[in-house]
Amino acid sequence: MIRLEGVSKRYGAQLAVRDLTIEFHTGQLTMLVGPSGCGKTTTLKMINRLIEPSSGRILHDDQDVTHTDPVTLRLRMGYVIQNVGLFPHLTIADNVATVPRLLSWDKRRIARRVSELLELVGLDPRAFANRYPHQLSGGQRQRVGVARALGADPPVLLMDEPFGAIDRIARERLQNEFLRIQREVRKTVVFVTHDIDEAIKLGDRIAIMNQGRLEQYETPAAILAKPASDLVIDLLGPDRGLKRLSVTPIDLNVLERPPIVHPDESLAEARGRLDGKWRRLIVLDRDGRPVGELDGNQIDGDGRVSERVRPLDATVPADRTLYDAFSQMLIRQASWVAVVDGDRFQGVLTPAAFVAAIQRVPAEVEGATARR
Repeated sequence: MIRLEGVSKRYGAQLAVRDLTIEFHTGQLTMLVGPSGCGKTTTLKMINRLIEPSSGRILHDDQDVTHTDPVTLRLRMGYVIQNVGLFPHLTIADNVATVPRLLSWDKRRIARRVSELLELVGLDPRAFANRYPHQLSGGQRQRVGVARALGADPPVLLMDEPFGAIDRIARERLQNEFLRIQREVRKTVVFVTHDIDEAIKLGDRIAIMNQGRLEQYETPAAILAKPASDLVIDLLGPDRGLKRLSVTPIDLNVLERPPIVHPDESLAEARGRLDGKWRRLIVLDRDGRPVGELDGNQIDGDGRVSERVRPLDATVPADRTLYDAFSQMLIRQASWVAVVDGDRFQGVLTPAAFVAAIQRVPAEVEGATARR
């Protein structure tokens, strides 16, 4: 969708961007990260020609954007900035309708699009369409900014630290909402941020810049597993290992599987299934759904398993990350986390299984390392 070939930007004797070559993949969310003055915002603004490159080519759909009328180009690219930039004298509906009006859409089509977009960003059109920007919270204004950028359904969305001026709680909610929106609309997004945690959470790929050059450009998992330089290591911070948990999906192949017992079985049968490794059992119904767990110290005597079973200490869905599972283990003070796929038990993550999972370097990381 977008490709930069040997692009540089010079301000007098200073090079803000140096011979940058990078491709932003169609339908992916790419995060531009780096220290202040590294050239990330300059790069973003050159894509829609708010800043003209000094040399090199910028291609959009294989067309050099420097040969395109800049106004026409910008109408094909949504743009979201940190302080939103809503027009204070216009209603929310009129703000969202800005680009469709410039494109001379008819009124009915504009009204439908405004309602669709407000609903998409989680704002009820009936409650918000006729309000003005000063009547909204910062987070709500930022949602309107995203809706306005999507007004004419552009294939490309450029975002310059859009959530940077918002408090942590509102920022996290906006990040989650934006991920939901991106799953629905699948735009090609270039997103500038100074927050490496935001980049890891949101990005399909992360481009780390330094002094106008590309330092590393890979998936979050690959960067966390194999940082390319000391600068990348410093940027990731001392908790890089924990950050890896947040991008590492639960691997069903590393789960451990304790002995299984059913509620209608006897305590004597449960005792017979314990061994030297396990002192607890997982209790499943006859359809494989988890009922709870059974402590080996509480199965003496006669009776049925159903009389002694207790709820599982901690559970996590199979489509979550190791970070989610580890968090549940700490919150519940559990010695294992049961992993469920829908209503089916898959196994447990123990501390040993966590270590085994994080040591399994993904094939994509090995491939990226080999290419370097």
